[in-house]
Amino acid sequence: MKTKGWILAVCLVLLLLNAGYLQAQCSICTKTASQMGEGPAKALNSAIIYLAAAPLLIMGYIGMRWWKNEKNMHK
Repeated sequence: MKTKGWILAVCLVLLLLNAGYLQAQCSICTKTASQMGEGPAKALNSAIIYLAAAPLLIMGYIGMRWWKNEKNMHK
């Protein structure tokens, strides 16, 4: 069980380290970012990734708990 936790932690850290390379802008944000310059555009992209991560992590945690509960109920 501890191995799964470590694997999940390593994957999460690797995902967060690569978050700066991800493109997370819609067409409106891309147009706005192109007018701002390179530095603020990268900051905007990082902020979009950061704001999207919190709800996704919460949903993942709830889904994991639900899955474990269902798995234990059917035993």
